[in-house]
Order: sequence, then C-alpha cells, then structure tokens
Amino acid sequence: MTEEEKTKRDLQDRKFYPAEEEAEFEKSQPKQTPQTAHPAYKLAFQDKEFLLREELRPVRFQLELLKPEMILDEAGVGSTMVMYGSARIPPPESAEEALEGAKDLPEEERKVVESLVAKSKYYGEARKLARMVTEKSIIQDGKRQFVVCSGGGPSIMEAANRGASDAGGESIGLNIILPHEQAPNTYVTPYLSLNFHYFALRKMHFLLRAKAVAVFPGGFGTFDEFFELLTLIQTGKMKPMPILLFGEDFWKRVVNFEAIAEEGTISKKDLDLFRWCETAEDAWDHISAFYELDR
Repeated sequence: MTEEEKTKRDLQDRKFYPAEEEAEFEKSQPKQTPQTAHPAYKLAFQDKEFLLREELRPVRFQLELLKPEMILDEAGVGSTMVMYGSARIPPPESAEEALEGAKDLPEEERKVVESLVAKSKYYGEARKLARMVTEKSIIQDGKRQFVVCSGGGPSIMEAANRGASDAGGESIGLNIILPHEQAPNTYVTPYLSLNFHYFALRKMHFLLRAKAVAVFPGGFGTFDEFFELLTLIQTGKMKPMPILLFGEDFWKRVVNFEAIAEEGTISKKDLDLFRWCETAEDAWDHISAFYELDR
C-alpha cells in the first residue's frame, strides 16, 4: 500500500485540502480566460485589494490579534517583562558625541540635547534590567517567563532588546508602521520581531502576557501606554502587577501625581499602583518580592 493510499484510509486525516494546496490548484489552471483573469475570481484570502477594503477592518483586527498570539505561543513565551520608554534618549557611549554636536546649536536646542544626554543613564539601567531578567531563565509549565518585550524601536526600546542579547537570550519587538521611517532595532530576535498597523492591537499585545512593566522617561507614546496600564489595573480590568517607574525627578516634574489625588479625581491609594525605581536592582527586587522568586 502506498503512502497516499494509507493517508486516504487514515481516520485522522482531514478530507478538505489545506488553503495552501487550494492556492496551488488555482495557479495550475491551464489557461487564462476573461473570467479567471478578473479580480473577482481571486480566492478571498489571496486578494490583497479585497483584504484592504474599508469593510474588512474587523477582519484585519482579528488577523493582527491572532498572528502575534500564535507566534508567541509557538515560541514558548509564557510571560513577558515589558519595557516602555523614549525613542530619543541616546546610549551612554553616544553621549559625548551628542554634546559635542550640540555646542553650536541655539541655546534652547542645546539644552534639549543636554537634557536627553542626562537621561542616558536610563538606557544603561534598561539594558541592565533586561540582561538580569534574561539571565534568570525562568521556566514554568514548559514556558519561558519574563521574556523581554519592547516597542522594537531605538533608544530605551533598543536598550531592552540589547540587554537580553547581552545575556544570550531572545527578546520581542512590537514595532508599528508609522508615516516616517520606523525599523526594528538590530537586537530584536528576528522571528519575534512583529509589526503592527493598529496601535490598539499593539498595546493589547504588550499586556496580554505581561507580568511586570518597567516605564522609563518618555514622550506621548510612553505616557499613553503607562496611563492606560494604570487605568486597566485601577478599574479592575487587569490584575495588579509590578509597575516600575524609573526617573522620579523626571516624572514628578512632568506629572503632578499628588495634585491629581488632592483634586479627588483619583484616590490616594492609586499612587501605590506603581513603584519608584532608579536602578535595575531596585526593579528586580520588587519583581522578585511580588512573585516570591529567588533573587
């Protein structure tokens, strides 16, 4: 009995052809006619123009939710250590060069560069935290825990993926298509480098597997992600987790948390949703205490 005959008799064998094979059948059609050449004849899942139509947005939502979920599940990722932060803070090794280049700038622009360079220490702490977490190599139920996950871009995001790489580990990058150039940093593990069209779906994937989140100084994107996370936990939509806020001086200068509580628009206890950190060691101490892990 041939293998093909055995397969036909196999009770586990599915009788419908996989979509990939069906697509090949279409390619093998012997001749083109006006009917087969028309876009209407294309298989729906191979018709790019159809998939990009306005009416198909709900389907694209589903695909963008499902594809990363399947990839991360197949990669054995049980949980993540998410790291948010600026795309503009330079790495420490570039600080001197940045200052040198700013010498002849107008005073206001020079002060901006100096401010960013002063924050380069957080690039170092993000890199160190990612390395520490990756070195722990925690496995539970056959799944990897606290896999480093960043937005996949430069600066603090790069530091996160770079730290995991320093430890010889893999890390995730959740990139997003933007009107200006946005490419994954070179430290993201290629098969865990994911790309998004929808900010909402990207933010959902940041948190679906998150067991801890480190937030470094950043701009609108960082604020958006940080405050949405606080809101989800404050409202009970998510269970509490370690939220590690790096850079107390920065955050208290740009956000008056105490004033929000004094105004009564949040509760005083909501300020306990996050923990101030300045070093990677501070952050890991809090994570390990929260989950009762060996330090």
